[in-house]
Formats: sequence, structure tokens, C-alpha cells
Amino acid sequence: MSGTETAGAFEELYGRAPEGVWAAPGRVNLIGEHTDYNDGFVMPFALPHTTVAAVARRDDGVLRVHSADMPGGPVELRVADLAPGREDGWANYPAAVVWTLADAGHTIGGADIHIASTVPTGAGLSSSAALQVVVAMALNELYELGLERWRIARLCQRAENVYVGAPVGIMDQTASACCTDGHALFLDTRDLSQRQVPFDLAALGLRLLVVDTQVKHAHSDGEYGKRRAGCEQGAAELGVPALRDVPHEELPAALDRLTSAEVRRLVRHIVTENHRVERVIELLSAGDVRAIGPVLVAGHASLRDDFRISCPELDLVVDTALTAGALGARMTGGGFGGSAIVLVEDAAADTVAKAVEAAFDEAGFTAPRVFTAVPSAGARRLV
Repeated sequence: MSGTETAGAFEELYGRAPEGVWAAPGRVNLIGEHTDYNDGFVMPFALPHTTVAAVARRDDGVLRVHSADMPGGPVELRVADLAPGREDGWANYPAAVVWTLADAGHTIGGADIHIASTVPTGAGLSSSAALQVVVAMALNELYELGLERWRIARLCQRAENVYVGAPVGIMDQTASACCTDGHALFLDTRDLSQRQVPFDLAALGLRLLVVDTQVKHAHSDGEYGKRRAGCEQGAAELGVPALRDVPHEELPAALDRLTSAEVRRLVRHIVTENHRVERVIELLSAGDVRAIGPVLVAGHASLRDDFRISCPELDLVVDTALTAGALGARMTGGGFGGSAIVLVEDAAADTVAKAVEAAFDEAGFTAPRVFTAVPSAGARRLV
């Protein structure tokens, strides 16, 4: 839905024109999975799929939020009543942003918000981050809060951690807020330093496919939290602030010091995944984009075998794509479902996509959704 269409829907819903319309994208993570809450390295890029929000201020302390993608009318809340632990369904996400801004000392008098989104939900493409970032961007501008994009990302992470109760890292929010068109974002999640890395696959005759397995996942269901707690246990046992501080070359010795096989697996994934991000940076900087394929495959094996967050559908995508001639493939996102990415020569894209679709049909799985990922712009005002 365009900015003009969203503005029109807002006016029909609330009986007045919005003060503006903003968009924030979903993201694909090229490499660097579950490293963000370990102070590590990640490399996402923004998708053209966005969550769009038409917003106008209120001065009566009322927050009204409506989604074109959800049944029913606007959800009405009072800003003064917002608190972690509330159960307001999907409205928890925009409410969390308002609460977090207020908790940080910013005065938010209320708002009317209408939302429409093309970011697939539950697909590991950061639909929740896009929703929170677009609301935060709008309120930041309308209430003249003066927050930099990286700070908006940090506040949105806190909103999801504290208010929603999902222990996510900082990658998704930063990607949605800070990515630029035609680039992947190399992010150091410890100090939030950023580097925009050119990533124009089309110019090289390449394509990155996203395969949404249609298997839904939820970060707040406990498994994500268990992995994070295990990583924190590993860092504590090794006497480091975070697993990012374990050098790759010292990994074998570090693993010998850990007390459980489960924690060893988690630590091994994080340390090797940080190394894989650094390797991809080297290859992209040298212009050897095709060579990142095996690095993606190694990342999937680590997520499948060490972090244990893959599923049969994701494994089928990777195995089938590689057999059909893909240069590389791996699951992306939080895991337990969601999406995989596949790096292919442009000429082979249709063949690989059809092979994956046929494999899903033969296995009796729900048909996947396949589309091309184009590195796109981060959050922005549309109208």
C-alpha cells in the first residue's frame, strides 16, 4: 500500500487527515545469526517489503492503533496505563514503543495510527521490528524528539525486550532504521558502529532468493530465550563479557573449559559465525561475491547442528537448492521456521526456485513463497 493510500485509509478511519506517513522495511540477514545479543557482528540488508504507518498526534493521552491486516476496529489504549506485561495482541508492539519513549523521559500525548504492511509475518524477516521502527520514526518526528536512527533502534529493542518480553538483539531494529539502498549493513552490535557495504547482485548476474517456508515461528515462545541464556552461561564460564570476546583461533581451548555439551554447541556456533561474518566482509570487499556461497552453507550447518534451530522445511530448501545448482544457501532469522536465502546465478534462479517448490510438494509441505531480495532503503517518511 502506498503512502497516499495509507493516508486515505487513515482519514476514512479516524475522520481527519494524518500528519504524515512513514515506512520501515523488513530485513534479510545475509550472515551473522544470533550473534547480535552476544555483542558480535551481523550483516543484514533491508527488503523492499515495508510496514507503512499514517500517524497524527493526540493531546488527550489516548493511543488508537489500527491495522489493515488485522480484523476489527482500532485498539484504544491510554498512554498512562501502558506497562510491561499487558496483553493487547498485535497492538503490544506499537504500545511498547510509546511506553518505551515515555519511560525514557519523552512526552507522548497520544496518537492515532493506521498501519498496513507487506512484510510477511512469522517468516524471520523482522515484521515486528519494522512495525516498531515505523511507529518510533513517526513519533520521533511529530513530537520533535531529536532521536538519531541508531537510538531509535536501541529504544525499539528495549520495547521488545521489556514490554513485549522477547529477548531479541539489536540487529533487526538497526537494519530497519539504518540500511541504505543497494547495500548490506555491517554492524558491530557492541558499539553500534556501522559500515554500508555495496551489495549490487544484479550487476554481477547474481540473485538472492528468499524462500519463506510458511512455517511460523515466535521469538517469545521460550526457545529463543533458552539459546540466549545458554550463550550467557558460556560467556560466564569462560570469564568474558560476551562470546564475541572469544577469539576464533582460541575456540578449541575454550570449548574444553565448558561444562556441558549444549553450551559447547552454542559457543561454537557464535564464535564461528562471527568469523564467517568477517570472511564475508573480506570476500565482498575483494569483489569475490560468488565465493560467499560456501560460507552461507557453513552457516546453515552450524545453525542446524550446533544451535539446533533449523527445521525439516528449512533443511529441504538448502539441500534442494544446492543440488539444483545454487552457489550457497542457509536459513535466516531466528529459526524454528521462517525463511532461507539462496544465492544463485541469475540464469539459474527459476530452475532453483522450481526445484524447491517441487521438493516441498513431494514432501507434503505447504507451498513456499519465493521472491528475490533486493537491498533497499531503511525507514523513511513517505508523505
